Amino acid sequence: MKKILIPMMIVAIIIAFYEQSKPEKNIYIIIVAIAIFMFGMMRLSAKTPSKNQEEEEQDV
Repeated sequence: MKKILIPMMIVAIIIAFYEQSKPEKNIYIIIVAIAIFMFGMMRLSAKTPSKNQEEEEQDV
């Protein structure tokens, strides 16, 4: 999954930057590219453990 998400996010950001540099910006392409990037970041960061995880387990 990680092998698919990272390239997809990179392509989305490249498309967003390219579209931003054009004189006639298509806002919908930029919005979709940012949404794809944010979705990818959400999926990748969901696997990162919380740094307060040990404290939360002790509180329970």
